[in-house]
Order: sequence, then structure tokens, then C-alpha cells
Amino acid sequence: MGGCERGGVVNDLTFEREMRRALEASEDRFKRFFEEAPLGIALINTEEIIEDCNLQFADILGLQPPDIEGRHFEHFIEPEFREEVLRTVKRIGEGQEVSGPLEITLKGRDKIVETQMHARRFGASGSVVLHFIDLTQQKALEAQFVQSQKMQAIGQLAGGVAHDFNNLLTAIIGFCDLLLLRHKPGDPSFSDIMQIKQNSNRAANLVRQLLAFSRQQTLRPKVQDVTDILTELSHLMRRLIGANIELDMIHGADLGLVKVDGGQMEQVLINLAVNARDAMQDGGKLTIRTENFTNRKAKKLLSEELPPGHWTAIHVTDTGHGIPPDILSRIFEPFFTTKGIGQGTGLGLATVYGIIRQTDGYLDVESKVGEGTTFTLYLPRATETQDDQDDSPADDHEQSAKDLTGTERILLVEDEDAVRTFSQRALSNKGYEVLTADCGESAMTLLENLEGKPLDLVVTDVVMPGIDGPTLVQHIRKTSPKLKIIFVSGYTEDRLKDHMGEGIYFLPKPFTLKQLAAKVKEVLED
Repeated sequence: MGGCERGGVVNDLTFEREMRRALEASEDRFKRFFEEAPLGIALINTEEIIEDCNLQFADILGLQPPDIEGRHFEHFIEPEFREEVLRTVKRIGEGQEVSGPLEITLKGRDKIVETQMHARRFGASGSVVLHFIDLTQQKALEAQFVQSQKMQAIGQLAGGVAHDFNNLLTAIIGFCDLLLLRHKPGDPSFSDIMQIKQNSNRAANLVRQLLAFSRQQTLRPKVQDVTDILTELSHLMRRLIGANIELDMIHGADLGLVKVDGGQMEQVLINLAVNARDAMQDGGKLTIRTENFTNRKAKKLLSEELPPGHWTAIHVTDTGHGIPPDILSRIFEPFFTTKGIGQGTGLGLATVYGIIRQTDGYLDVESKVGEGTTFTLYLPRATETQDDQDDSPADDHEQSAKDLTGTERILLVEDEDAVRTFSQRALSNKGYEVLTADCGESAMTLLENLEGKPLDLVVTDVVMPGIDGPTLVQHIRKTSPKLKIIFVSGYTEDRLKDHMGEGIYFLPKPFTLKQLAAKVKEVLED
């Protein structure tokens, strides 16, 4: 009997050991799940004291678990959320149902974190287990998306405004040119007309800035050496920044060529130099350094990522007062400026950003308050071995030396009365026979009833009510496939890339009398 009892005791101990091992294994699994969970977990009792938490919750707060456990939960909640959160936790601890998670802001030692909190009752004691998801990255992406949408909307608005202004400026500049044919230097009205034209040209430059920031301006890219652009600009930059600021240019060796619009790139560099000057009113140093840069992995920039590739980098560094972080995130927004009223349009850096992005480049900014700021331009290295032919319009001085007269027959289609009137008079003064239409439908009717000499050229606006310019040209090409076409528009040539082809040319608005006559002459002789 005694042996049997001892055997029974042995069996009971074996069962207890197995139970203990199973319990330890279960506790170990729970501990791993608890500690290694990818979201923050905290257990609070009925007194709202944190009894336990995992490492992820401590990481969210930037603390260690011993700094958290044993403290009241309200210490880690931003004041504006405390009342609602604690009321919700109490209700859950009492067994009440609460719909959905809460978005709350937690605070640690040196950080404030937006989180999503899920709460569940834990057992019969009234304790509550809280799960936290860090929303920092999600909120950053949401803000970036909202900013992108805002920039896109403002870009579309600016493009539309620029188009309408270009129509107005074409008429103003054009009629000034017609007046200048009758009022020569020495005439009392000459200086007044020149004032109107000069201010119209200033307005045209502002419109180009609007198009630049919205990435809708027409660029004339050429393969160029950045060193040559900077060398030509160095004297102008020295005058712009003043005598109390030192200018140091450090040119990299064997720099890769870039394909850029020289004039627009000069505008970018001048804008950055002027901003640097304004940040160093008590003097300082402006350093412009160039180098070849290659990244095999995407590189994080201020507001986007630089994809892998080979780049020519231009670093523009000042020793000014620097840019605070809250302002740094907004510096590329259009019309955002920290300058006083009348000291800036707020388009400078938005224009810079627009030009660089339209050139397929990227822009980055690093700044420390009290130390200075560095703008870095990343321009893709050119792959072309041959430079593109520069087909930009010649300036008025060069055009005036050419014979711009002709006798060909031209159809002019333009829905803006002032632009149509000016263009007709400008071409008629040069000897051309000009037929006009105020819309696409009128042009098609005129073409169907055309008598006498055939047309040599069609000059048409792009955006018109009803039948627009490209649709009109498609109709014309069915019967006259060789007829030459000039599109004129306040928008850009890039928006017409699907309609451009052999025998089709482009003239951007606003244009002068001589630029219109020169373009017509060039196309007819081509």
C-alpha cells in the first residue's frame, strides 16, 4: 500500500510540473506578444495608475518603462484631451460600450505625439488595457498630401490668371508698338508710351513668375556648363549683394553638363542670392559651390525624395540668421513671405522651386537659426552629345535689322478682340493680306467659302470657346496637310506637345509687334 501511495504522489507531482511548464510557456508567449507588439500597450487600474506597459509605448513617449509604470495616466496626456480620455477610460472600466477609437495627443519627456487610442476592459477587476498607434508618419503624409493639393490648386489658378493677363498684356504692348510707329523720340507722347510699355513688360515678368511657380512656363533648354553660367553671373551677383557681403565661388572639377534654360537658371540663382543678401543685413559670406553628386538610393530632401541618379549639385550657402523650422516647411508656398509689406511678392522661392522642378531637378534646404542656410539645387546631368538649336525669338534690336515685310495671305483666328485687332494691323502694316476670325466656328466657315488666292499661313489662338485651336488645325489638315500653322497662347508650348508636329510652330504671349512679324517671316521662309 505504501508503495502505491508513493507512486500516486509521484504522478501528482508530474502533473503539477506539466501544468507549471505549460503556464510558464503561456506566460512567456504572452510576454513576447506584449513586449514585441508593434503598437504601444499600457494597462491601467481603476485608479488610472499605469501598472504595466510595453517597450513600444515607452518609445512613443521617448521614455523607459520604469519612468512610466506607477504614475497616473493623466501625466502623459496633453491637457486639452485629458477630460475626454479619462472619462472614456472610466466608462470602459465600468463595463460600458464606447464606439470607436480616440485620436489623442500624448506627451513624453521631450516630445509630443499624435496617437490613435483603442481601449478595452481587462478582466473583472475594472482594469483597462490601452493600445496606441503612433500617427506621426500618417499625419505627416496627410499634411504633405494637403500641401500638394493646395499647391496644385494654386498652380492651376495661377496658370489661368497668367493666361488671361497674357492676353491683356499682348494687347497693351501691341498697341504701344503701333503708337510708337507714329510717335518717334522727341514727340511729347513718346515718353508716356514708353512708360506704358515698360510697365507692361514688368507685368509680363510677374506673369512669367506665376507660370514658373506653377511649372507652366515655356523653357528653352540647352546643354550648358554650370560653371559658365555662374561665371557670367558673378559680376551681377557682386553688385546685388553689396560690398559688406563676401562672395566666394568654388567650381567643382569635371562638372557634368546640364540641360537648362539659361535665362531661367540665372533667375533662380539671382533669387537665391537676393534672399541670402536679405538674410545678412549686417554683412556675411555667400558661398556658391558646385560638384558632381551621385546617389544609389533615394535621398530624403526637405519636402520630397531625390531619386537615385547622377546630378550636378549647386550649393548656395549664406551665413545669415537662418530659417526657423516652422517657417522652413512653408518657404516654397506661393505668396508666403516674412518680408514687410512692399518688400516682396512671396513668389521668389516658389518661382525657384517651379523652375527647378520643371527642369526635372530637385531643391533642398538646410538651415540652422543663427548660423545660416544652404539651398542645394540637384540638376540631372545631360545625356545629349549635341546641343539643341536655340530657336528662341530674337530680340527687337536684331529683328529690326531684318526685312519683316511680306505679301502672303494669312488667316488670323483670335477670340480676344484687342489682340486680334492689334495683330491684324501689325501684319497688315508689313504688307500681308490678313483674313480674321473671332472663333473656331467662324474660321471654319471662312475656310469653306474661301475664294481667290489660297492661304499661306494660319495664326490661331489655342484656347477659344467652342472649337479651339488644335481642333481647328485638325480640320484644316484634312484638306490642307501642308499649310503652315502658328499657335499663339498665354499658356505654354508644353501643353501643346500632343498637337505639335511638322509645319506647326509656337509663339508665346505676350509678344511685341516685331516678335509677331519676325515669327511669321521665319515660318513662311522655313
